[in-house]
Amino acid sequence: MGRTPGSRPTLARVAEHAGVSVSTASLAFSGSGPITGETRDKVLTAAAELGYTGPNPLGRQLRRGRSGIVGVVIGDHPGRAFRDPVAVQVLDGLVDVLGTQGLGVLLIPGVSPSADGVDPLLETAAMDVAVLVWGVLTHDPILTALQRRNVPVAVGEGRAVEGAPLVALDDRAGIAEATRHLVGLGHTRIAEIALPFGHGERSGPVDAERLTRVERTPTANRLAGVRDAVDPVLTWETPASLVEHGRDAATEILSTWVPATERPTAIVAHSDLLAAGAVIAARELGLSVPDDVSIAGFDGIDLPWLSPDVLTSVHQPLREKGAALGRAVIGLLAGEEPTTVTLPVGLTPGTTTGPVPR
Repeated sequence: MGRTPGSRPTLARVAEHAGVSVSTASLAFSGSGPITGETRDKVLTAAAELGYTGPNPLGRQLRRGRSGIVGVVIGDHPGRAFRDPVAVQVLDGLVDVLGTQGLGVLLIPGVSPSADGVDPLLETAAMDVAVLVWGVLTHDPILTALQRRNVPVAVGEGRAVEGAPLVALDDRAGIAEATRHLVGLGHTRIAEIALPFGHGERSGPVDAERLTRVERTPTANRLAGVRDAVDPVLTWETPASLVEHGRDAATEILSTWVPATERPTAIVAHSDLLAAGAVIAARELGLSVPDDVSIAGFDGIDLPWLSPDVLTSVHQPLREKGAALGRAVIGLLAGEEPTTVTLPVGLTPGTTTGPVPR
């Protein structure tokens, strides 16, 4: 009873060839249930002879009421997100954990030019759980779209959402430590380069009114952490965490004050890429880092191209953050009670910070 040319082997034919019922053959492939090793071997031998490789995974998932897909909302255009080593390392940790459970990943930008700003994939794509990698805005159409579909969510670095596990970061304390490090070196004129406040592509100085309209939790935490240590002389909002935005912001910050005796002597940036851009801007303006201006960042990523400078930075466990989000997804699928995990951070001084210029 070999395979007929042009025919496609089925589980029923495997069962017939092995001399067992279809349900017993199904148990042999599932790897569980009341079936002896001898019977399982008989079924697998019959399958090999017929060229049958196993039940259709999509059909099996749909029968279980699941797609086997986890939607990962990266909150930015993919081309820009994958230029950020922070995003890449978090996704690495997430995908590694999900892969152990045979779960696939659908990357969703989450941003759209449509009227409501929601990516159509959020409304239509099959997914068992959605991961909001960079948190939830104060009024978030993405979260609303997922809740409308009853898709469970896991949240990274955002505000707490009822029924959703949260992987948080002690970033307020971390950036406060970095700012106090600058204060301890004698700096009092400290400027700040901030992450985006919400949706949109805004770049520019921030006034008191703008500070009341922060929608992103990581940005709010880091703004608060800086102010736990000092009142910055200027805060500059950026449209994204990219080197060019840090460079543009620092160029404006460092060339605004005339005379130079009023210029900020230090800059604290909400991310390492923004801080690296600030180092580049200082070099282009003919300033020495850290002799003329000290610069500190947040993330702890490897920036060999910034040599000879080694960035003073608050290190966060990036891959572990992704892995924790993966474990949160697995917990949701298993029906476990959602929990909050807060990951620690710590300052690592480099060569970009030094005593205040005299």
